[in-house]
Amino acid sequence: MKTITLLLMAIFTMSFCLAQENNLNTEVTATYVESEEFSAFKFPFSQAVIYGDIIYVSGQVRNIGLKLVEGGIMPETRQTMLNIKSILEQNGSSMNKVIKCTCMLADINQWTDMNEEYIKFFPNNKPARSAFATNGLALNARVEIECMAYLKK
Repeated sequence: MKTITLLLMAIFTMSFCLAQENNLNTEVTATYVESEEFSAFKFPFSQAVIYGDIIYVSGQVRNIGLKLVEGGIMPETRQTMLNIKSILEQNGSSMNKVIKCTCMLADINQWTDMNEEYIKFFPNNKPARSAFATNGLALNARVEIECMAYLKK
């Protein structure tokens, strides 16, 4: 009986090791996401990158195409979040699957106002988040937000 147990343990261990080796040899490739409109701007970065089951969305600001939303931190935050939502949905994810956001503010004193708009996009599942002040943002934006989200159900 002891010999059979040891033999089964050896077989199990070898099977586990082979399975792990096969998992390590599985190559995951990145998919670089750029809408046609985004590509026209010739930015030196991708709109998003999908790697495995995660989509990494580049920092978004207040723009709708070439038009910039005016009115301060709250309308800018709203448009930024709508941009993120659109990118996620076009690539098989959603706001409910966001796991991490990074928020950059031109003025940290506007953190409360930014949060008031930001939270509307996460009524149930609040992702992990970092927020910090910067010394200037692209296009003179008041806020820039990037995120990571899960793709699968």
